[in-house]
Amino acid sequence: MVIKTKKPKLTAKPLSPDLLRKMNPYWRAANYLSVGQIYLYDNPLLKRPLTLADVKHMLLGHWGTIPGQNFIYVHLNRLIKKYDLDMIYVWKWGGKETGMKGSTRK
Repeated sequence: MVIKTKKPKLTAKPLSPDLLRKMNPYWRAANYLSVGQIYLYDNPLLKRPLTLADVKHMLLGHWGTIPGQNFIYVHLNRLIKKYDLDMIYVWKWGGKETGMKGSTRK
């Protein structure tokens, strides 16, 4: 069975400054959450000075490409909202899973 869908009209215009101002904090927040999930046991909001006890002794995941993956998430979220898409983003297993959870919603 083939389902035909209407393709959205794509434009070559750059994103508006207003949209970029909205997307940048989301991306920075996702990166912050990712770092916290990778490196911290406790105190993710830094309500007190970090201590050695707050930092994980053995890391699960790594920083690596997390900012780039979060950047992709930000733009995919923008496209999903703009074009009302149903989409799944699949990435290769390889240590980024823990940090990627920072940009997901429940």
